[in-house]
Amino acid sequence: MTPDSTRCAIVTGATSGIGEAIAEELAAQGFALLLVGRRHAEGAAFATRLSQGGATAHFLRADVTDRNAPEAIVQAALESFGRVDALINNAGLLSHGTAEETSDAEWDQIMDVNLGAVFRLSRAALPALRQRGGSIVNIASDWALTGARGAVAYAVSKAAVAQLTRCMALDHAAEGIRINAVCPGDTDTPMIAAGLTGDDRAAKIASYGAQVPMGRVGTPQDVARVVAFLLSEAAGYMTGTLIPVDGGMTAG
Repeated sequence: MTPDSTRCAIVTGATSGIGEAIAEELAAQGFALLLVGRRHAEGAAFATRLSQGGATAHFLRADVTDRNAPEAIVQAALESFGRVDALINNAGLLSHGTAEETSDAEWDQIMDVNLGAVFRLSRAALPALRQRGGSIVNIASDWALTGARGAVAYAVSKAAVAQLTRCMALDHAAEGIRINAVCPGDTDTPMIAAGLTGDDRAAKIASYGAQVPMGRVGTPQDVARVVAFLLSEAAGYMTGTLIPVDGGMTAG
């Protein structure tokens, strides 16, 4: 059990990419962390690395689409830390395809991971968050804010996360719970150029960056710093916001 003054954050999809960077940033900010993911070896090693650096971090292997997972995740945080102050819904899947190219099975899977799991875990966390006036930060996408070519299921799922963020922010503002979303653009994670390695991957990342007004793709740390801001007192009067972290892609 951590000291009562130590804030606790749950981070899903915490074993790589943006989730890993968020966990590292929050550990540096003094949060105790419950790291959630499907890959036990990677998650346990990451928790150990954070703990060796002085943080308090536990790993829980869980599939966020499991209908029993939300309550188990929240209960694990309460048993480990005695409180939940923040939930970061980061776990997600990327898919490509137009409506004609997207099967029912793929549509259902994307909606379940990217939207259904966010809804169910947020709902499960509300009683614990209500105790101290906590925060939820959802990781959406810049495609939640604009149309997207060739990614209909993914873009629609993230747009729904944006609307879920706004609706829940209104429903729970009076309870002292703040709910916001970060909307990353192309970010240099394993997901963005899956299957590519070496020079091929570097060239692909560079081609994405050439389309961005700021001339580069984002880093996981770019996103993590905004998440940490939203959990801080500096963002204490912000709820229901959708913040693009996209190098200017949604500016016009």
